[in-house]
Amino acid sequence: MNNRKTESDEKSKNQNLYSTFWRWHFYAGLFCIPFAIWLSATGTIYLFKPQIENFLDQSYDTLKLTGERANPSDHVSAALSAVPGSVLHAYELPESENAAVRVLVGKGTDVDRVYVHPQTLEILKVIPEEDQLMRIIFHLHGDLLLGDKGSMIMELAASWLIVLVITGLYLWWPRGGFGSAGTLYPRLNKGSRTFWRDIHSVTGLWISFFLLFLLLSGLPWAKSWGGMLKQVRQMGQTTVVKQDWSTGRSSELAERKDANTQQFSVMKTGGHAEHGGHNPDMEMVSDYKIIDTIVTNVFPLNLAYPVLISPPNKANTSWTAKSDAQNRPLRVNLKLDAKTGEITERKDFSQKPLLDRIIGTGVAAHEGQLFGWFNQFLGVFTTLGVMTVAVSSFVMWWGRRPEGTIGAPRKINARPVPIALGLTIIIFGAFLPLLGMSLITILLLEFLILRRIKPVRHFLGLSQ
Repeated sequence: MNNRKTESDEKSKNQNLYSTFWRWHFYAGLFCIPFAIWLSATGTIYLFKPQIENFLDQSYDTLKLTGERANPSDHVSAALSAVPGSVLHAYELPESENAAVRVLVGKGTDVDRVYVHPQTLEILKVIPEEDQLMRIIFHLHGDLLLGDKGSMIMELAASWLIVLVITGLYLWWPRGGFGSAGTLYPRLNKGSRTFWRDIHSVTGLWISFFLLFLLLSGLPWAKSWGGMLKQVRQMGQTTVVKQDWSTGRSSELAERKDANTQQFSVMKTGGHAEHGGHNPDMEMVSDYKIIDTIVTNVFPLNLAYPVLISPPNKANTSWTAKSDAQNRPLRVNLKLDAKTGEITERKDFSQKPLLDRIIGTGVAAHEGQLFGWFNQFLGVFTTLGVMTVAVSSFVMWWGRRPEGTIGAPRKINARPVPIALGLTIIIFGAFLPLLGMSLITILLLEFLILRRIKPVRHFLGLSQ
């Protein structure tokens, strides 16, 4: 008799736990699916950033030259004249002999990309960096074009997507014996209901680990989580921690403003000194003349494209050259002497702190640039899988949704949360603060208000 009661209690406990996971999976999906589709669509486009930018810029990369190229300082002079009041933000080494020279000029928090003919110095195009297609896609993907607030919204969605994946794996786990059909591959001849369930669960299984990787590798860029990580890294440090990524829109603009605040004097031909950001006249070329020597010294190193050369500024007190390749393990940072143009310091990716290398490698894989076309293929495989899971979940929900309710699984009983599950929730809430805060808010809202209103309680499937 006692054995039967024990078995009954164990079965009830398992059913209650399964119901709990199902409920959280349902509500996480209800919130996350629009964001999952959005992230997948914009992320798929961004995977092909190099190819798209090459296509858009092909007319500027196939110029016909009939004579010698002008000096880099002349390119800088022409670009500064095209955007009055600006200073040199960065000079980009041309990728080929016939490519237009890209000069980035800045003013405050703004940066413009100026395309200069390498021989005639004709201005071929001027476009704000933020108006470039892939920059728009970048912000649509990361902050919905809403700045820091948008970044926090996307971070919240990513946090709940992690919950969605983990609860989905729990629900997928076979409980009546393992069989490949319906577990590793979908059954296509068992009717519509089984078909959509298998498409949902099997596809979710195959993309789950890739999706978790994408979600976790994107967190360092988020305003809240990335800012928290930077504060943790700053503990015990006597100097400001520098990292190779920004945390939210405000962080990005602050870095841009620092780069546009130059730290050397601009000498006019009359001999009067003025600060670099205050005099856009052609006489600035004399101060940027050293860039001719710097380009000569940096070009033979064959650093991964694009290579950006920048003057001293608030962020860096010396001339710098860096590879800004999306494949971050290929990046190199150089410091150069302002008088001779000689390289005084070189820092390769392998010399960065371990955490920076882990995050940098993760970001390169996240953007589809770590290991060539197969990296892009895995990215597309994952994003298409996410869309498939999203569509199948909607089909299943719409087909099974009881009339008069939202269709959430109902709580079987009011058993307390198991200790192990409770500790797991606390750990996740601490690791993902926005998840933790939103979870507390939801539980309080449910306990204090939603469960006390009978029609709402019935609609949401809440217990008494």
